[in-house]
Amino acid sequence: MITRRFLLKEHGTDVRTEAVAGATTFVTMAYILFVNPLILSNAGMDRGAVFTATALASAIGTLCMGLFANVPFALAPGMGLNAFFTFTVVIGMGLRWQEALGVVFVCGLINILITVTRIRKMLIAAIPESLQCAIGAGIGRFIAYIGLKNGRFLEFLVDGGQVLNANIAEGKVASALASDVIPRMVDFTGGASLVSLAGLLIIFTLLLLRVRGAILIGILLTTGLGLVNGVTRLPSVALRDFLPPSLAPTLFQLDLAGVWNRLGGLFPVILAFSLTDTFDTVGTFLGTGRKAGIFDAKDEAVMRQGGGFSSKLDRALFADSIATSVGALLGTSNTTTYVESAAGIGAGGKTGLASVFTAGFFILALFLAPLALMIPASATAPALIAVGVLMMDAAGKIRWDDLEEAVPAFFTAVLMPFTYSITNGIAAGFVFYILAKLLRRKHGSVHPILYIMTGLFLANYLLEALR
Repeated sequence: MITRRFLLKEHGTDVRTEAVAGATTFVTMAYILFVNPLILSNAGMDRGAVFTATALASAIGTLCMGLFANVPFALAPGMGLNAFFTFTVVIGMGLRWQEALGVVFVCGLINILITVTRIRKMLIAAIPESLQCAIGAGIGRFIAYIGLKNGRFLEFLVDGGQVLNANIAEGKVASALASDVIPRMVDFTGGASLVSLAGLLIIFTLLLLRVRGAILIGILLTTGLGLVNGVTRLPSVALRDFLPPSLAPTLFQLDLAGVWNRLGGLFPVILAFSLTDTFDTVGTFLGTGRKAGIFDAKDEAVMRQGGGFSSKLDRALFADSIATSVGALLGTSNTTTYVESAAGIGAGGKTGLASVFTAGFFILALFLAPLALMIPASATAPALIAVGVLMMDAAGKIRWDDLEEAVPAFFTAVLMPFTYSITNGIAAGFVFYILAKLLRRKHGSVHPILYIMTGLFLANYLLEALR
């Protein structure tokens, strides 16, 4: 029944492979279970309730993706979006966190609307192939950069040599020092960086030997090494520590009336949330799904020509848009498709069954939080680097000898890791693509949707600057 439901034979996979892929994706993105509550607690939200909301929102969104779209992508509250929620909307603009959740809910409704009315589809159809390849390569670089940071391969110098003492696992650098920050390789005397280096060697050895489940095996073996040298430790907990924290402090606490009363002033916030969520999702689908063959040219053609939910991409976009509003009801910031899904895809995931397994692990995590916490960033970082390597072949499909393609592609791929944002890379690519076409007097070859979205990007950046 499972084989028929998820078309495993047609996709050249099996239950074991999908289970390994689902576990790999979960382990690679499980950090959100602990990072998200930490960030949102700064907005005044109950940390335990946010933990439970994060796990449930991730499980529900990922399950919808697997069952409805039959693709191996996982969802969770987005990094960057949670920081925007806390530090810009709540702390910076003075909204109560209940009102901020209302904004997130409205953004989810907008995303559902633009998905049902084909606007998201038109956007995908408007992106030229060179930029689609650049998005894939950029995401690969972004993933690898996250891995290098999380694995403590890099340290950051400021003020002519002082090492910046920041939480580099979350990519946080003080804005006042950003222009003076210089990255360099560490000396590998720290335990975390040594474990990460060993994990990288393990994973690439297994990949080169074509061992099935190489990435997951590598993560588990690296966690074992972390136990040996003290980077991580077995938790010492009581039975009650395995019970999920209450969801009551955040469940259905969003304030839509407050959003309505301040709608005019909140328009830039809603636009920023919606654009970031949309382009992160589209970029992830195109970058990872296209490279892995999950969304091929035939599927994209069906999406453009068909109506309703006639393609996997249609259904995936709809599942993603539903997840944001569900997350707001539970009590968390925007739930979105995770680029770390590429780790599970790299481990062989091809169908929604992998997502079902990932969703199951998020449910189990509600009761196994102390054990999930013991997997260190040093164990998942090498997996991200390996996935980044696997995604780089998209860059080979770009005509680098043609500046009309090369310049937009370059800024798309480079600015994603450099600005720690998929959206910024896509925005830069759009701007330089249109400039190139205008300078070559080929403005008619640009899809109208691309002009509109580029204008919205520029308007959003202008509003941020004025704010």
